[in-house]
Amino acid sequence: MVNLLLVSLRYGETAPAVAAAEYRDICEATGLTQEQTTHLIIDSTKVQLPDLKQFDGVIVGGSSLNITNDEWSDWQHHIHQQLASLVEAELPVFLICFGASWLAHHVGGTVGHTHAETSGKTVVRLTPEAAQDALARHLPQEFTSLTGHTEAVESLPVDSDDVTVLADGPTCPVQLLRVGDSTWASQFHAEMDAVAMKNRMDFFYDYGYFSPEDYLDIVNSLPEIDTTWSNKLITIFVRYCATNAVAH
Repeated sequence: MVNLLLVSLRYGETAPAVAAAEYRDICEATGLTQEQTTHLIIDSTKVQLPDLKQFDGVIVGGSSLNITNDEWSDWQHHIHQQLASLVEAELPVFLICFGASWLAHHVGGTVGHTHAETSGKTVVRLTPEAAQDALARHLPQEFTSLTGHTEAVESLPVDSDDVTVLADGPTCPVQLLRVGDSTWASQFHAEMDAVAMKNRMDFFYDYGYFSPEDYLDIVNSLPEIDTTWSNKLITIFVRYCATNAVAH
């Protein structure tokens, strides 16, 4: 039986509720049960990652943090340190949304506001490199997903063999990337369906992910957006963790 660590990067009064919704979304998308998961909420600088040797893989949810902030709080510095330790660990890791910006920054890339996407539908297109990737090779050449972010990856190191862009899109040039052999990050929300996106929009109504006057139009459009394959991606990751654990 696979044993995964689910990490929520949430802070403030809404942290417990957002983290709980995130946990439900990930379990709903993957079919993971409580017996197969440990949920860790890093909501202060006192919370540390547990011993990672007991897990077959890690999924890190999104965050309202931004790489492009003029200053980082002590909590954000702590989050960066915890994420760095995940990348350095010898186990599969899948990061969502903010994780793509953080991972790009971590390996020496740049993050900015040029390719921000409003909440709702996005199109994901695989690159040729995806055909050799353990996860992306199982996906169709193009699929749709749900998204919403105020910053995104603008560049990645061109001289690094460890960084691979697996998917781009017409509105965001880095939708899925891999660092090394076992760390992935999706800019889109691989764990979300229409219900999950509406719930998240309600939590972050005034954050800037969408214009409040567009709220109803976005929510009404969500049920028509096919998230089958973006959800399948995170399921494929879980399967990869299980297979990798058996192999080792």
